[in-house]
Amino acid sequence: MPARQPDAVALLRVLIVDDEPIARRVLLQELNALEGMQVVGEAENGETALALISGLKPDLVFLDVQMPVMGGFELLSHFSGGFMPAIVMVTAFDQHAVRAFEAGAIDYLLKPVSPARLQQAVERALRMRANPRAVAESIAQLQQIAPAVSSSPDARLRKIVGKAGEEYFLLGPEEVLAFQADGDLVWIITAKKRYLATQNLKTLEERLGADSFRRIHRNALVNVNQIRKMSMLSSQRWLITLSNGQEFIVSKRQAYRVRDVLQW
Repeated sequence: MPARQPDAVALLRVLIVDDEPIARRVLLQELNALEGMQVVGEAENGETALALISGLKPDLVFLDVQMPVMGGFELLSHFSGGFMPAIVMVTAFDQHAVRAFEAGAIDYLLKPVSPARLQQAVERALRMRANPRAVAESIAQLQQIAPAVSSSPDARLRKIVGKAGEEYFLLGPEEVLAFQADGDLVWIITAKKRYLATQNLKTLEERLGADSFRRIHRNALVNVNQIRKMSMLSSQRWLITLSNGQEFIVSKRQAYRVRDVLQW
């Protein structure tokens, strides 16, 4: 009887992207020494990697930051939803690695890569594959890398992760009418549906900025572009009506945040 073949589904499919052949070879050898790994391809720049990611659908990509033709951050700017592998940035420079990690890469590795850190990165990728929420958040965050790096350090949140049942959705800020806290839960209110947020109100407020969203109550954050009516209840209390007809009362402490909306 022939030996039973390993279950291919259980293997973590990996793509290595680095312009240095020696670096790719060393990483390949170290990955092959780990159980459950299957290196499905290599690329020497981001342009080649994009085609391979589309065709091979790897679970995990080890992505160098600085490469000719197309670097790591430029590659990430080409993702626009749909399939997204877990990304581990690989760099010789601390500042690039930290920025990538904060932007949504599941891990970063400083060259030369140590076996212990490589093992940690792989374990994180395995956990992410079993956690659809983490995958959805990674997609949303990775889509912010390009503007955050290429334009301004104040680049704002471009995608919001919302949960409905067992599915996770990427929402544009313009789709959101308001965020409403209910105990430990935060609801995302859109014109037709409510989703559960994966971040608290404070984090959402900080990342969205004050241009479009204002805190009107300790439990509510509203999109000022969706305000259709403001009714004065008293000198320091307002009733806000959103485009879907939902009403919110502005607390006295937050009244100053919405008065200037009347001057727009």
